[in-house]
Amino acid sequence: MVDDDKLTRDLVVNALMYCVNRDVLSFENGFSALAYLDTDKDSPDIIVSDVDMPEMNGLALLESIKKKWPSKICVIMSEDPASEKSASDLGADAFLAKPFKITDLFNIVQKYIVDTE
Repeated sequence: MVDDDKLTRDLVVNALMYCVNRDVLSFENGFSALAYLDTDKDSPDIIVSDVDMPEMNGLALLESIKKKWPSKICVIMSEDPASEKSASDLGADAFLAKPFKITDLFNIVQKYIVDTE
């Protein structure tokens, strides 16, 4: 989970941990998330990222991830409807318009993670 807003980040992390009964990592910006991915530690099954963040926004993060790990599942979320097309063009697997219902996020995780196991 990558979002500079702590409240949103904590809400999504807690909801996902409950929903999928897995560890969920959180990062404040794209740079820190990308740095973690570059360490080759336990690679996350799915990356959920906000668009509007300082230092490295979610679209730049998405572009970097898809170049290096094309099959990595990436979900982009934003309040700006125009971001959906940009995210899609960069290879996002799903888009969540903010504000979203937590069930919408659960459905995406179900589709890409739980149902594929």
